[in-house]
Amino acid sequence: MSTILPMRHVKVKWVWISSLLTMLLTVLGVVNPIHAQPVHHARSVCGGGMVTTGTHYESLLSGGLTRHYLVHIPAAYDGHTPLSVVLSLHGFASYGADQEKWSQWTPIADRENFIVVYPEGTGLPLQWNAGNSSYMNKTVDDVAFFTDLFDHFDTTYCIDDARIFVTGFSNGGGMTNRLACELSGRIAAIGTVSGAYSPFAGGCTPVRPIPVITFHGDADPIVNYNGDANQNFPPIKDWVANWAQRNGCKQGPETIALPDAITDVTAIAYHDCQLNAEVQFYTIHGGGHSWPGGMPTVPAQIIGKTARDFNASEIMWTFFQQHGMTPLP
Repeated sequence: MSTILPMRHVKVKWVWISSLLTMLLTVLGVVNPIHAQPVHHARSVCGGGMVTTGTHYESLLSGGLTRHYLVHIPAAYDGHTPLSVVLSLHGFASYGADQEKWSQWTPIADRENFIVVYPEGTGLPLQWNAGNSSYMNKTVDDVAFFTDLFDHFDTTYCIDDARIFVTGFSNGGGMTNRLACELSGRIAAIGTVSGAYSPFAGGCTPVRPIPVITFHGDADPIVNYNGDANQNFPPIKDWVANWAQRNGCKQGPETIALPDAITDVTAIAYHDCQLNAEVQFYTIHGGGHSWPGGMPTVPAQIIGKTARDFNASEIMWTFFQQHGMTPLP
């Protein structure tokens, strides 16, 4: 959110118009958010259900509401081998299909053989109940929705419960943060991009340390890198340091050496944390409100620069592979 109120209102108005236009085109059949066709059916032995590989929309009843999510089951899914699950949460006024395009998790899931899910929020435009901000739905219990969603995964897909990872962008990053605080017993690690983090009732009291990896542009025109008191957003560095403190990290921040091909990025890490729950923070210098390496669904004039010399999802996946859920002592 910009600190200049008139520009903020212009941006919000543009996002609303864009969201409404997308929904209208979808209804008219001009836009089809489902772009991949199912491949084959496989019996999910450890989950118990019949599963269709490929990309498709599913729905789930939660809290009296029909909730939706886009799911991609890799072609190599056999119903016998428990797979990791990555959930990727869209930002304010976006859809699951937008997040799939922006984050580019689906091709990684095919290559690495894991399930990727793009859940959708509620309201018009779609949003998450991630905390105390005007850009967040405060009436729907999204934590309960994800609890129901995880239960649904257990009875539908053959998954590894110790390797459920949650990622999110902007408002979805804020929701990812809230889930790490409230559902840490079911989430192995989280990754966020341009996250909009604001306080919520009960505060952040995870029952176990959660590994965290995050990316944020220091020129983000939507969620200010240095915080936004009007929206209850903290400085990103403070949010990162708070997670390192919760995880009991004893070392850091220390600089992460990056490949020469990655420019204009500073990365730090907090190490020697409880249950190996390290915290990594990538600052994209000059970066805007965007997913590094992804395909923006909003013009650069609105969101700023998108980093092209690395892919945030690829780095997250490497991090996740090193941070499956460690049992509590």
